[in-house]
Amino acid sequence: MADTLLVANAGSSSLKFEVFDIAPNDTPISRFEGRVEGIGARPRLVVKATDDGLLLDETYQVNKVGNLPEALALARDRLYGLLGGRMPVAMGHRVVHGGPSYSGPVLVDDSVIVELERFIPLAPLHQPNNLAPIKAMHERAPDLPQVACFDTAFHRGHSALADRYAIPESLYLAGVRRYGFHGLSYEYIATRLPDVAPEIAQGRVVVAHLGSGASMCAMSGGRSIESTMGFTALDGLPMGTRCGQIDPGVVLFLLTEKRMRAKAVEQFLYHECGLKGLSGISGDVRDLLESERPEARFAVDFFAYRIALLAGSLVTAMEGIDGFVFTAGIGENAPAIREAVVQRLHWLGLELDPDANLRGGPRISCEGSKVACYVIPTDEEMMIARHTLATIRACDALKLEGVLQ
Repeated sequence: MADTLLVANAGSSSLKFEVFDIAPNDTPISRFEGRVEGIGARPRLVVKATDDGLLLDETYQVNKVGNLPEALALARDRLYGLLGGRMPVAMGHRVVHGGPSYSGPVLVDDSVIVELERFIPLAPLHQPNNLAPIKAMHERAPDLPQVACFDTAFHRGHSALADRYAIPESLYLAGVRRYGFHGLSYEYIATRLPDVAPEIAQGRVVVAHLGSGASMCAMSGGRSIESTMGFTALDGLPMGTRCGQIDPGVVLFLLTEKRMRAKAVEQFLYHECGLKGLSGISGDVRDLLESERPEARFAVDFFAYRIALLAGSLVTAMEGIDGFVFTAGIGENAPAIREAVVQRLHWLGLELDPDANLRGGPRISCEGSKVACYVIPTDEEMMIARHTLATIRACDALKLEGVLQ
């Protein structure tokens, strides 16, 4: 039986995981994937084989799976049985914020955990949940190599013009800068472009990662040069419940005139704004597209408008555009959103093929479109698996050379 890798992606009330076989050519191949959802409310474990369908579907009492460490322990025990008593040789994790410290994947130790905890204020919605399974596994299985893979890392090569805010340099040196996020998704898309869309792979491409969290990235030659997100994952596009780009004066108004405390403002901007706040109905695009209420229609129009508006800024950063790619949950599964965005970008030379759009692509632009448009499914877990394998192999090589003890 092949050695395996375990990849974890932890949210506030769910834990997604995927197990990869390590093939003889040292590439990860997905064996099965699963999730523990409803943590602390209605816990449910679902595991599906990549090729053979459902393996497990179990529900539990709340007191059995009340937090992320308990969800991880449950998943680990079930995986132990599915893997015939052999545990993975390493574990990779999605970590949203690497701060100024990390520009690539890193092998986790005590000092790394302490450093990553420093970035919790920069990603309060994600970072604590990302770190919970890392710390739990570090305590339960300290000899298991764990690798942290960062959503910010892909954007670390940005120029100073893209990286800075118009604030004193002392704050920049303290870490206040434009990081960008969803980097694991964008990096995966960059690896897929040569196969799916070779004519634009080395060109100027806007990639729209549209999900409950949403952002866009300007890529030139497969490298990130600009992103719509900045210091935190609040910036840029409106999202399911997050505000997106907003005048800082609004925050000051909430603090001074509305007398809101800082934590209340944080809760408001992360959980009560975005499409949910605009519509007063839902932050889920599926609900909005199904609704006939004018508030729902307005929220959808606003979403498409802001995508097109910020896409224009990314095109400016690249001084042109050769391709546009939709990815992530909304980008891959909502033809109406794709159509609305492309219609607003027709001036750039994007022309939609309606039938291809309804089919989901991969190419959804017309034959004569000056700018090629694609739908490419993302796979952050695969990207994490590749990084994890490469990192542990590099560490093994250093140990053989006597560099690491």
